[in-house]
Amino acid sequence: MKLPRLSPEWTPYVLLSPFVGLFLVFGLFPLLFSLYLAFQSWEPTSGLAAMEFVGFGNFTFSLQDEWFWKSLKNTAWLALASGVPQHLVAIPLAVFIHTSFKRLRNGMVGAYFLPYITSTVAIAIMFSSLFSTDFGLINLGLKSLFGMENVDWLGRPENIKPALAMIVFWRYVGFNVVLYLAALQTIPKDLYEAATMDGAGRLQQFFYITLPSLKPMIYFGVTLSVIGGLQLFEEPFILTGGRGGSDQSGMTTAIYLYRMAFDFNDFGAASAMAWLLFLLVAMLTWATNRAFAPRGPSA
Repeated sequence: MKLPRLSPEWTPYVLLSPFVGLFLVFGLFPLLFSLYLAFQSWEPTSGLAAMEFVGFGNFTFSLQDEWFWKSLKNTAWLALASGVPQHLVAIPLAVFIHTSFKRLRNGMVGAYFLPYITSTVAIAIMFSSLFSTDFGLINLGLKSLFGMENVDWLGRPENIKPALAMIVFWRYVGFNVVLYLAALQTIPKDLYEAATMDGAGRLQQFFYITLPSLKPMIYFGVTLSVIGGLQLFEEPFILTGGRGGSDQSGMTTAIYLYRMAFDFNDFGAASAMAWLLFLLVAMLTWATNRAFAPRGPSA
């Protein structure tokens, strides 16, 4: 039996249809449904018929909720404390690998990139042992080197955020190294050769050639750090048992809206918080774009 031949005009649509169908079901529908829920009061145990339109009531509640603002402060602190050092370390480290390693460059990059592709659960278990109060290697090292007493990293409010920031920094610094190393390989060697002939040292070449050439990639990396930092969820959720730790010091906004939905069964308020977080991410992304925009008169 001869199968009917597909028309070339319809071939692209047929090939794209699986992706489009999955995107509509698992991407677009949840997005639109969460926007609809943001204006409803609904507990899922009561069924869809129990939805009640409340207008902007969920947004008003979220903006007046002190725990929502505390989660935003925790998120901003973690985003800055883990995000800024990532780039301050990744850029010179990428330059060092680019200039000092030839044959072993791929191995070095793979070693730094490994934490990024490692399971978050495995990372959380490892750092739970490292940050253990009585038997952790971090406390052992601090005691051996500086004579410090054991620090309760994950039990005291003032220690939770620094511990989480170190974990996030350790996991994502390698990703930024890969980004900057890829950008360094696109800089023409002629620029460095000309600068060397003009008497410029390595430090001058770094500030006047390398950094300006890396600006587009820095913008890309910082944008990813802003988006990822404000959506931080996995590391603090696992390490604090999903409760944010002592005095909620490790509770990010993503964790709080998760708890609002699945612990407190208020999907309307959780959806409103999610959209407020989206607006904050969008505004900071726009501000990042403005900060890295070219200066001077337009062409």
